[in-house]
Amino acid sequence: MPRFRNLIDPSDFSVDELYELVADAQKIISSPDNFKHVADGKILASLFYEPSTRTKFSFDSAMLRLGGQVIGFSDPSTSSTAKGETIADSAKTVSQYADIIVVRHPKEGTARLMSKFADCPVINAGDGGHQHPTQTLTDLLTIMSCVGRLDNLSVGVCGDLKFGRTIHSLVTCLARFPRNRFVFISPDELSMPAYVKETISKHGVEFCETSDLEGSMPQLDILYMSRVQRERFVSEEEYLRLKDYFILTAAKMQCAKPDMIVMHPLPRVNEIATEVDSDPRAKYFEQVRFGMFIRMALIMKLLNL
Repeated sequence: MPRFRNLIDPSDFSVDELYELVADAQKIISSPDNFKHVADGKILASLFYEPSTRTKFSFDSAMLRLGGQVIGFSDPSTSSTAKGETIADSAKTVSQYADIIVVRHPKEGTARLMSKFADCPVINAGDGGHQHPTQTLTDLLTIMSCVGRLDNLSVGVCGDLKFGRTIHSLVTCLARFPRNRFVFISPDELSMPAYVKETISKHGVEFCETSDLEGSMPQLDILYMSRVQRERFVSEEEYLRLKDYFILTAAKMQCAKPDMIVMHPLPRVNEIATEVDSDPRAKYFEQVRFGMFIRMALIMKLLNL
């Protein structure tokens, strides 16, 4: 048995544990003062080999609000990686200073590799186009808080489904809850990867694929928008051709249920018009706040606090 647990993939936690994490986060939201000192004396190492605002700030603020401290970097050129240090050696070294490590890296599998060599828990804060498990936890807390359940949902995911690691994580995770259904909305060039469709098919989950956003909206409980990610494209021309394929507007929102919620992992570019921000169904800025609380709950769980 390992000495500690990591979070590399949402499947590292059982469905019951996911419910427990969401419940713990809701307790923190209700009584934040009760958690101000639970991580006193603990240190989080924040290792961001790829640019981030929300995820890094969210983890840093989560640890600070628990009473802990944060060390780390947001530019790999300032770390020993620039000198040629391996991920394995970095993991070994940093875990001598910190009680828990958070890592984001552009290369898939890096977080799992780091977890094999670190002497403390490791949290995957995003690895390439593969997984982003703490964004998934954020999404689960948002859905539970705004919709009231994590099962029997009709979920539309729209935009860049090929490279969208937040979407890959969310879909494969929600497929583990009963009676959830998915509508994959994208141009053919950015369609959902086969491995995601195969994974959810093993759970007997229903899904369909379409490029019709407006036609799909009336059936949805949740619309999860995503940006077309310039950094994942080899061809600038291909990016420019696809980046404005779907734009959610106030007019399109009229096609949706009165209680459908709109989510987005942010940052947005122009795939959601700013006029939608004032719609009470727009929950993407609330998602940001929920992200801090679920990360507080996760840190507590992995450190056995």
